[in-house]
Amino acid sequence: MINRDRLVKTFCDLVRIDSPSGEEETITVELVQRLEKLGLSVKLDAYGNIIAGDGRPDPLLLSAHMDTVEPGRGIEPRVEGDRIVSDGTTILGGDCKAGMSAILEALESAAEDGTAHSPLEVVFTREEEIGIVGARNLDFSLITAKEAIVFDGEGPSSRITSSSPTYIGFDLDITGRAAHAGVEPEKGISSIRIAAEIIARLPQGRLDNETTFNVGTIEGGTVRNAVAENTIVRGEFRSRNMETLDSIRLQIDEALAEVKRMYPEANIYDHLHTEFDTYTLTDDDPATMRVKDALRSLGMEPEMRPSGGGTDANVFRLHDISAVVVGMADNGMHTVRESVIIPELVDSAHLCEALLRADA
Repeated sequence: MINRDRLVKTFCDLVRIDSPSGEEETITVELVQRLEKLGLSVKLDAYGNIIAGDGRPDPLLLSAHMDTVEPGRGIEPRVEGDRIVSDGTTILGGDCKAGMSAILEALESAAEDGTAHSPLEVVFTREEEIGIVGARNLDFSLITAKEAIVFDGEGPSSRITSSSPTYIGFDLDITGRAAHAGVEPEKGISSIRIAAEIIARLPQGRLDNETTFNVGTIEGGTVRNAVAENTIVRGEFRSRNMETLDSIRLQIDEALAEVKRMYPEANIYDHLHTEFDTYTLTDDDPATMRVKDALRSLGMEPEMRPSGGGTDANVFRLHDISAVVVGMADNGMHTVRESVIIPELVDSAHLCEALLRADA
């Protein structure tokens, strides 16, 4: 039986363990101990992802990620009625520790009741928040599951991510010419000025209901009294429409070509890289059907909703694993106003338990 108090305690214990992206060692130790205590065989792949299972064939894969965004150090969770919040100086860490907590509680409940459950694999990944890096480095030779449920969505567990975009990051490396800004600025070529010219020619924000574009960081110059020689611009664009992605690539090429003509003595290099690829769930997708059936068995109606973000499911699907993302009771992700709704967190644990017992 799902135990609300135990679930809340597990969640609060996990969020108190600092695990910003790239610093998951402590949370890894905690999770390995918990999984081994539940009777699973646990190993780490070469990248430090946790892979656990009961060794039986045709398992169902349950997954979440271990890392959190900043500010995520020294989190102090507070239970306020039916919500869990931080003290307002940090994120809460529900993304994705609510997902891990729901999985752990379902496993605890199954072990406690002693009832049969379907074959099982569990994957907890590193560095999801910085580009799904852990999943992209996951040793898939250690995975046998063909269906995966990823507890990493916003909102209630009845919310299923119906589609996810292709994400393309870009880096612009601009080299001008340094000069003393107060003595002979005319001898310099400002890389910051060049960056501004390029950015002004690029789209920004939401372009349509499937597409976004963002310039995220600009790094340039060394001191205020020197014409900046080097500047790096980093950004991204996302869309579920491949023609739109091609159009944006063309806009970037045209903007760079125009600015290069304006500053022929400067060097401008661009690098575009795809972080993850789009998918759209279909009605006959195995994991989708599994989740819908489990939700309805609990009296919940599935809600299909597209997302502008990516998750480990994007990578799982590239490896021929039918993967579905479900909500984990988290709201206001990546902000200090983040909160987890306790009844919805209980529902997530119930869903996970129902999935485990569906084919037992």
